[in-house]
Amino acid sequence: MVETSDISYQYPGQEAISFQQFKCEENSHWLLLGQSGCGKTTLLHLLAGLLPPASGSIKIAGTDITKLNTGKLDHFRGQHIGVVFQQPHFVQSLTVAENLKLAQYLAGVKEDGQRVKSLLESLNLGHKLNVKPKELSQGEQQRVAIARSIVNQPKVILADEPTSALDDANALEVIQLLESQANAQKATLLIVTHDQRLKDHFSNRIQL
Repeated sequence: MVETSDISYQYPGQEAISFQQFKCEENSHWLLLGQSGCGKTTLLHLLAGLLPPASGSIKIAGTDITKLNTGKLDHFRGQHIGVVFQQPHFVQSLTVAENLKLAQYLAGVKEDGQRVKSLLESLNLGHKLNVKPKELSQGEQQRVAIARSIVNQPKVILADEPTSALDDANALEVIQLLESQANAQKATLLIVTHDQRLKDHFSNRIQL
């Protein structure tokens, strides 16, 4: 479901970063581990099609996303890739439900209010439908971010340091939510982290 080959990336004025090949099968759960500054977030952005690699190929659900033009890549990402960023990046003027509907709209998916409602209810956020993001707690914002990442039922879920700012209890809850939602959709889950608390929770690991 996720397969890389000889990918590298180069920031202006810096040496190119090369990444090892790896393959993650459908409905498998992975940790991408490494210390701060080793390129974990860069790799996640490459896998999500948010950065173009200097070389190599990245296949998501059989499609080499490095071959897609900007418009097709945006459309593909919206329908097949869900991303949970370190910072949620909500549209603060919209409600929780409207933020999820915006994700549907941007992906070219028909607006499905019932899908949004049932998804939020499954994450114990049904009572927050019409609340603005700034009114949510940190844990609630993280759950809404997860809901937004999976509202279009993607085949791949990428999460960037989803537990780094959370205590042990909330960290475990977020990981369990990500796993349960990935299982529900038979999606590949790849979590980028330096959080050592997660190592014993996943048997599949990629070490940078």
